[in-house]
Amino acid sequence: MAEKKSPHHDEFMQLHMFKEEYIAKLEAIGIETPEKLGEALGSEDRIEEIHEHLKGVGPKTIQHWKEDLGIETAEPAEKPAPKTRKVKSAEKKPEEKKEAVEEKGEEKKEKAGAKKKEEEEVEIEEEGGYKVKLKPKLSKETLDAMKKRTEVNARRPAFLRQEWHARQRLQNKKWRRPRGLHSKMRHHYRYRRNVVSIGYGSPKGARFLHPSGFKEVMVWNVKDLQKIRPELEAARVAHSVGMKKRQEIEGKADELGIRVLNRSG
Repeated sequence: MAEKKSPHHDEFMQLHMFKEEYIAKLEAIGIETPEKLGEALGSEDRIEEIHEHLKGVGPKTIQHWKEDLGIETAEPAEKPAPKTRKVKSAEKKPEEKKEAVEEKGEEKKEKAGAKKKEEEEVEIEEEGGYKVKLKPKLSKETLDAMKKRTEVNARRPAFLRQEWHARQRLQNKKWRRPRGLHSKMRHHYRYRRNVVSIGYGSPKGARFLHPSGFKEVMVWNVKDLQKIRPELEAARVAHSVGMKKRQEIEGKADELGIRVLNRSG
């Protein structure tokens, strides 16, 4: 037996997003016709009751039903924009202006004095405290070359020995040019590693320079320090020098204002 449809079935189904199952649920709460539904939508209590019984019916669906049934909805009144008024700033008298300028000048002087004090404090070297390392006096061209050198070093590949993957003894070894007659690396096959070539070199102005910018000079005794130019060169004590002589070299270097790259302490 087919179920009997409500006489107002077609009228209900014309509403926006209305489902057949809603008809029986509305009849259970006393809403049998679209006219009664329109009356129920006029009160907030009845709308809450409809929300409880009809799952999936939200405020937007109720709003569409009101429009379909021709029920007028009161639009919320727009809040008036807050009134603002412009207040003109009182003009300062010439005497007040002079005082303000003088106060600003005094503040600037105080800030400048504080900066000088901070610089002096940094320059003071306490016993056992941190000492500022000496820096070279480099030209603009050399500084640009060092900056480019860091960029080139970042993108330079790692050069590995031929057959490094097959022989454990070739791991972490210095580069050697491949010399085999049939060497794929010597012939620059694509599936082999990159080979050292002139294109991977760093800028000429920054070659053989320490990261600090100094040019390294090997030192074996105190007399070798006389040949060093403190503005551009720094000393590196040879590893064969003993501790006693090393300390003498470091003490003399401090007197001459020469930087020692591998200090003992």
